[in-house]
Order: sequence, then C-alpha cells, then structure tokens
Amino acid sequence: MIIAKFIAVVLIGYLLGSIPFGLIIAKLKSNIDIRNYGSGKTGATNVLRAVGTKASLLVIICDVSKATGAVLLAKVIVGSGLINIAGIPVEWQAAQVMAGLAAVAGHTWPIFTKFKGGRGVTAFFGTILAISPPLALFGGEVLAISALRSKHMSLGSILGIIATWCMLIPLTIIYNWPPIYLAYCLAAIGLVIYQHRDNMARLRHGTERRLGERIL
Repeated sequence: MIIAKFIAVVLIGYLLGSIPFGLIIAKLKSNIDIRNYGSGKTGATNVLRAVGTKASLLVIICDVSKATGAVLLAKVIVGSGLINIAGIPVEWQAAQVMAGLAAVAGHTWPIFTKFKGGRGVTAFFGTILAISPPLALFGGEVLAISALRSKHMSLGSILGIIATWCMLIPLTIIYNWPPIYLAYCLAAIGLVIYQHRDNMARLRHGTERRLGERIL
C-alpha cells in the first residue's frame, strides 16, 4: 500500500510538472507556439522575450504553483509519520523530494509537449517553496539580484539555485534539517545546470542574450 502511494506521488508530481503553462499562456496571449521562438523552451524567460512581462509573470506564478502543489500533495498522500518500507524506516520527507524531482523532470521533459519544456528553474523554486518559504525567498532574491546586475537571466538562475543549496548546508548541520533535502537540492541543481549547458557556453563566448531583449 505504501509503495503504491509513493508511485502515486511520483506520477502526480510528474504530470503536474508537465503542464506547459508557458506554451498555453503564449498561445492565449499572442497566438504563437513558444517552442518555435528564441530558445524553443516553454519557460518564463522565453515567454518574456517573445510575449512580454505580464505573460512571463503569469507563467512564473503557474509554474511555481504546480511544483509547490506536487510537494504539498505528497505529504497529504503519504502522511507525516515514519514510514516502513520492506522493514526499512523511511521519513515522510522522502515522498516530498520524490515528488519534487518528478515535478522538475516533468517541467523539463513534459509528456504533453513531446518532452520539450523549460529548464526547470521555476519548478525547482516551487518545490523549495513547499519545503521552506524563507529558503525559496532567499534563493529567489539571489536570482533576481544576479540577473538584474548581470543582465543575464541564465546566470541569475544558476547562482540562485546554487545559493539555495549553500544555505541548506548550515541549516542541515546546525539546525538538523533532514539531510534528504540537501541531497534533493543537489540532484535538482545538477538537472537544472545540465539544462543550462548551452547558456553557459554562450556566457563564456559573450553571446548570451541579455535580459530585456525581445525576439518578436
């Protein structure tokens, strides 16, 4: 029974993460397929460049919400006590991180759009928001400040998620936060940075698009 619940948590997380809000909002606002413009991603940054600020903010809210919902639902489905799987005690936070990874993976490779989605940044912060709102706020502030100062959203995104993980280290050591959150954050960061490999190449060569540039 508990294994079935964990399977449900992963499936729900992935399906929620797969909802292509960037594609939907760009279609409703400008009647375009966002995958045919700019980076071809369905995330908020590409929507910002192709459609505009209001549409991009709406995408951010929706993408963060779907990932937050996936993690919160995981706790509801599995419960908040110690779980016994095949005689092995497992903390309920394991369900949260499984749902979180599934949501980020769904956002990145959504089943509804032939596995062509975003880079996972907003979904990542959505999962962190469900775990710890202050931590998500801290990482989001680092992202915003870095992006505004450098004029590169990709750089801000990378620094924001790394800062989130760095803040988790003292929280884990000093305040005894579950180490599984630290492991989750590291795994999610690896996935998000992998999705930014083309951005990092352009940053090195000085050809990365600057914040505010429009493609339409």
